[in-house]
Amino acid sequence: MSWVVIGLAGAAVSGIVSIFDKTVIYRYATTPHTLPLLIGIAQTFVGVVVLAVVRVPEGAEWEPVFWALVSGVVFGLSAQFLIRVLYWNEVSRTIPVFQSYPIFTAVYAFFFLGEELGVVDWLAVAVVVAGSVLISFRPGSGSIRGILLDRAFVLLMIGSAIHGSAHIFGKVAVDELPVLFTHALRSLGLGAVFFAFNLRSGSVDDVRTFVRTRSPALRFVAMNELIIATVGLLLLLWALALGPAALVTALSGARAFFLVVYSTALALVWKGALGEVTTPGVIAIKMVSTMLIVAGVAAIAMGSA
Repeated sequence: MSWVVIGLAGAAVSGIVSIFDKTVIYRYATTPHTLPLLIGIAQTFVGVVVLAVVRVPEGAEWEPVFWALVSGVVFGLSAQFLIRVLYWNEVSRTIPVFQSYPIFTAVYAFFFLGEELGVVDWLAVAVVVAGSVLISFRPGSGSIRGILLDRAFVLLMIGSAIHGSAHIFGKVAVDELPVLFTHALRSLGLGAVFFAFNLRSGSVDDVRTFVRTRSPALRFVAMNELIIATVGLLLLLWALALGPAALVTALSGARAFFLVVYSTALALVWKGALGEVTTPGVIAIKMVSTMLIVAGVAAIAMGSA
């Protein structure tokens, strides 16, 4: 199977993950630390189970193992920025801005993996950044300068820059290690970061309440992290094992398109779902912005081919 198809499938599945995450945040969590704590628990469980099943491959060297763990840690750090902003903002505005990380991966790949960027790639960077800025714009909300200085936008761009490096570390690891083993190590690294940042009294109280009341939030997180997110991460890691880092990461930017389609459809069917605004002007801005982002990352892929 082509790594292009695998990468796009991973992007489509990852879009569903964000919908479930926002559902838990919007309807059940009382602190921004609750969801990442639950994810940390689930991903640690996934890492331990997969590692117990696949074992350490014979002949595995410490260096790729180290980079697999680093990839998970960096992925967790970037996700901290994402989930923090997602707690206060619409999912279809938050994720597409964060999805500008292929830009940073392309730059990192140029310096560390020797993947060169052409004129088309740099033009694509400008298009993706423009789309990221535009999707944060609300009609009548103020100037573009105000958007650029908005705390949420700045946090998302920092998180995006960090996230871009996770794919470079993951590529280095998966070039030497099996996909499942690499995924297990990345899950353990991510889980460790989420525990370190989110093991707070408020989040622990939330989790205890969910367990005591048998909250649907537990079912959402279990289905999302143990099944959907795991499938999405494995697909993207599989594509990364087969294709170049810049191209695969660029394809993963299609997640923004799938997410806006999913969230807008849900909000139109169930008014007020996920806290999404569904006025015609807002929907138009979201769709145009997302198309810009997708066009930009597609151009990066074609220009690097």
